[in-house]
Amino acid sequence: MAILDHKIDFAVVLSVTRANPNGDPLNGNRPRQNYDGFGEISDVAIKRKIRNRLQDLGEMIFVQSNDRKSDAYGSLKERAESNPELDKILKSKTGSSDEFARIACEQWLDVRAFGQLFAFKADKAGTGVSVGVRGPVSIHAATSLDPVDITSTQITKSVNSEPGKDRGSDTMGMKHRVDSGVYVFYGSINVQLAEKTGFTNDDAEKIKQALLSLFENDSSSARPEGSMEVHKVYWWEHRSKLGQHSSAKVHRSLVIKKNVEEPKGFEDYSFEIQPLEGLLAEEIDGR
Repeated sequence: MAILDHKIDFAVVLSVTRANPNGDPLNGNRPRQNYDGFGEISDVAIKRKIRNRLQDLGEMIFVQSNDRKSDAYGSLKERAESNPELDKILKSKTGSSDEFARIACEQWLDVRAFGQLFAFKADKAGTGVSVGVRGPVSIHAATSLDPVDITSTQITKSVNSEPGKDRGSDTMGMKHRVDSGVYVFYGSINVQLAEKTGFTNDDAEKIKQALLSLFENDSSSARPEGSMEVHKVYWWEHRSKLGQHSSAKVHRSLVIKKNVEEPKGFEDYSFEIQPLEGLLAEEIDGR
């Protein structure tokens, strides 16, 4: 499989309708906002959804969420030890960090894409590991194009959690949602780091496909089916390792304009790609 030999930039346009795209645990799980009222989705949350989609597509994923595990391992260390070669290095006091990283990148797509910090405490034998892998795929946090309105609703349970208790105030709860909003996030794929992790052209295509279907099989009470949708993916493939233009310039070439004074949904904006010399953008509709 050919290692990626050209720089890639991308942008994703998505919408949120009556859903909580990314709750903030330090703020009562309210949807994330910056100080100006614009909605945000963290890069960590976006990577989680990409990992989930890749996992659904049959790829080997190292960082699996507990509710979507495709194996019986209860920790990252156990998953690493399931590989005989990695297990041998973990138990050796003279194991090579470079060899550990190479094997991990070969087995798990998310490691060779996003990188990973393998930091496992020493066991009774006194052996541990601390290996850092930098991945070629970098992703910005998503930000809404306009400030978002958040609605909070108080809810109650209809049954008691414990026997012998009457319903009381402890059965109360809150749910929060973004009424409507259009978000954009950007990303890039670095060739120099791809060469180190073994990230291939085929891997880049898998990332693109995951972006197009980012919210499939992701429904929950906070994000009902159909409440989050990818509308557009813009994909720029350069003709060299360093690229003809900087990522910042490429990302700015996506010009977004309002069609109405108070936009509410995707159709209230227009999106246009400003041409850059020697670089073409592929515009793909979300699924």
